[in-house]
Amino acid sequence: MALIDLFKRKGPTGFGSTSTVDDVLQGLDLTGRTYLVTGVNSGIGFETARGLSHAGATVIGLARTQEKAAEACERLQGPSHPVACELSEPDSVRAAVKAVKALQLPLDGIICNAGIMALPELELKHGLELQFLTNHVGHAILVLGLLDELTDDGRVVIVSSAAHQGSVKGGIGFDNLDFSKGGYTPWRSYGQSKLANLLFARALAKRVKPGQVVNAVHPGVIATNLGRHMNPFMQAGFKALSPLFLKTPPQGAATQAFVAAHPAAAKFRGEYFADCNVASSSKQSQSERLADELWTYTQDLIGKL
Repeated sequence: MALIDLFKRKGPTGFGSTSTVDDVLQGLDLTGRTYLVTGVNSGIGFETARGLSHAGATVIGLARTQEKAAEACERLQGPSHPVACELSEPDSVRAAVKAVKALQLPLDGIICNAGIMALPELELKHGLELQFLTNHVGHAILVLGLLDELTDDGRVVIVSSAAHQGSVKGGIGFDNLDFSKGGYTPWRSYGQSKLANLLFARALAKRVKPGQVVNAVHPGVIATNLGRHMNPFMQAGFKALSPLFLKTPPQGAATQAFVAAHPAAAKFRGEYFADCNVASSSKQSQSERLADELWTYTQDLIGKL
């Protein structure tokens, strides 16, 4: 038995750290609803899609290539539509937006699950550090491009992380997003991208239509291929700890599935969830000034990319 099983405390929602995606969706009939999931090809992205599909939903599955998206969608129980979307390439994201719109399926949920983590060396693309570009900017282009497809009570779920608490100095280094001034470290840079995810969720929550819902989630620490960019020593450590401390993919998918589809989550807006319950987050993540600054910066940046 994993040590995580020793702490099976459930929160006000009735779910907790060991709840699985099937637990939170049990008894729900999502027939006729459509959910978009990024990073559908593996890990908690696939588990989220599988759970939603099992509950009757139609899934639009996005992955870096059409082939990966199709392979994942073929494994789902219900109707699905694969779409290629390379989040670090604005043109690819915009093509994905166009492809999703062409399906003419109103979206009950957009789950921004995909991401990259802890790149050992600084990598730049379009003048930006790759984690910030992929995890935040790519998803921002996608979500903003699809807001018109979101139903009147549709939900946007943006996967952040507890790592947001370890961001760079100042929270978001607007004047150093290419790290030309130095200071790159894998985890602080990853934390910056995850703080951006959380701030963007809170900023967007204030700007969507009444009835629509936007929240951010921390899925937990899970042994998935998200850690594929870590150095071999850290990867080995993750694998060794997995049976003891880390969540399984079905447990990791639970929080985002709960926030995306469970009736009890409909009342929350601009919150940060962990273990299927509202959780505390860093002081910086609660700054409306920083959220508004990121919103303006992101809008300007998207216009230039």
